[in-house]
Amino acid sequence: MESLARGGTRWKRFAVVMVPSVAATAAIGVALSQGALAASFNVSGQQFKVTADRLDGKGFVQYGALDTQHGGKNIPVAVSAFKNAKIKGLCQSVVIPVPVFGDVSLKLSAGNGDKQVEAKNLFIDLDQLDADATFRGINIGVAAGDSTKGPGIKKGDKALPGSFAQEADSATLTGVKQTAWATSAGTFKLSGLSMKVSKGKNECF
Repeated sequence: MESLARGGTRWKRFAVVMVPSVAATAAIGVALSQGALAASFNVSGQQFKVTADRLDGKGFVQYGALDTQHGGKNIPVAVSAFKNAKIKGLCQSVVIPVPVFGDVSLKLSAGNGDKQVEAKNLFIDLDQLDADATFRGINIGVAAGDSTKGPGIKKGDKALPGSFAQEADSATLTGVKQTAWATSAGTFKLSGLSMKVSKGKNECF
């Protein structure tokens, strides 16, 4: 009886922590799968992982910045931004430690098979990126605020003084693996959306 009571306590704590956020995420996810909405993916003060089989973007800019949106921290990141992007085989995952219960994973995938994810004014705050990349019409050394090819600097970002920046007419990335602090877009259409919540670590890579 004592063991069952403890088990019940664990599940109640899990429900209190997870149910509101999962329900909200699911509602947003259904809307995104049916149309194009402004959207963001982040977990306060915590990294998440992103993979993509292929990303084709137009109007690219990348710059160094301080991410100040999460947990009151100033986190140095590289911001990759596109005016328009199409993504094949997108996966985003985050592992959330829940007291007593343990790790819980939220994993989102979209754009598989003959479907694609479509985004406008896409911003990704990342601190690690691995991919094969081809840039067209690239300009290295442009000041972040002076880019005319990308969507500009994201609202709330603080570009690092004297930091790097580059822009390009278009970019193609394949075999993408990255760790990020935030993903946001003016419009984000997740065709073929699938979301899964599971106990333990179930990440994109």
